[in-house]
Amino acid sequence: MFDFLEGYDVLGAFWMTVKLTALSAVGSLVWGTLLAAMRVSPVPLLRGFGTVYVNVVRNIPLTVIILFSSLGLADIFGATMGTGDFKVQGFRLAVLGLVAYTAAFVCEAVRSGINTVPMGQAEAARAIGLSFSQTLTLVVLPQAFRAVIGPLANVLIALTKNTTVAAAIGVAEAAYLMKTMIENEAQTLLIGAIFAFGFVVLTLPTGLLLGRLGKRLAVKR
Repeated sequence: MFDFLEGYDVLGAFWMTVKLTALSAVGSLVWGTLLAAMRVSPVPLLRGFGTVYVNVVRNIPLTVIILFSSLGLADIFGATMGTGDFKVQGFRLAVLGLVAYTAAFVCEAVRSGINTVPMGQAEAARAIGLSFSQTLTLVVLPQAFRAVIGPLANVLIALTKNTTVAAAIGVAEAAYLMKTMIENEAQTLLIGAIFAFGFVVLTLPTGLLLGRLGKRLAVKR
């Protein structure tokens, strides 16, 4: 029944999906946290940049961002991403596009967590002489992250599924292989079921694990 799978590296394709997800998740968390800090910053220019970035990027389809990463940065501006290997370059451009897009959603999740921290704690931190950056990193963000583990888990699950868009620029992840297999084999429903099951295996444990973690680490008010 599954003889048609011979000659196709299904596990390798899903491993590529995992790598895309992991690297993009780390980059999105860092950039999204910086954007959230900008949005609550006392500096008007930083607040304006963060607000414009989030509102613009969230309303642009991910496919457009990924294609711009490839056609715009690579083809027009000649960005090589530090490599001459076309496959590696496509992978890095896909990560860049996913980070740029997902960070906007991470930012809003983190900002919602920041808003749950009582104002009195920030005021007390400033009263003892802490700067804005010290107050944010030492007092506010640790509590904010504990409050938004659940929302961040949803962003991570969405990111895992969004990696399929990388197939548009030739990154050989799961969706790219599925498209190739459907074109070559007469097992469309079975192929679709296999890859759907693969994504469930990737996303379901992540949601359950982070959901339980969020409940255990939730800040008691």
